[in-house]
Amino acid sequence: MEQLIVQVADKEKAEMLFKILSALDFVNSVEVMEDKATISDEQDFFSLAGLWENRNVTTESIRQQAWREDVE
Repeated sequence: MEQLIVQVADKEKAEMLFKILSALDFVNSVEVMEDKATISDEQDFFSLAGLWENRNVTTESIRQQAWREDVE
């Protein structure tokens, strides 16, 4: 079975495409997923400010964890 992902900008056209695909006998299923990845409010972005405060993350600490060898 093959899977096809199509992104449609216009909701009305997406509904039309849904109806067309659903009518085809070789299409097993059609799923509609709304894109909720957009930030609606600027406060949502700034609510994460300070998330990494006092975390002491450096490139060196990342390298040490990435190349860590656990010897048993």
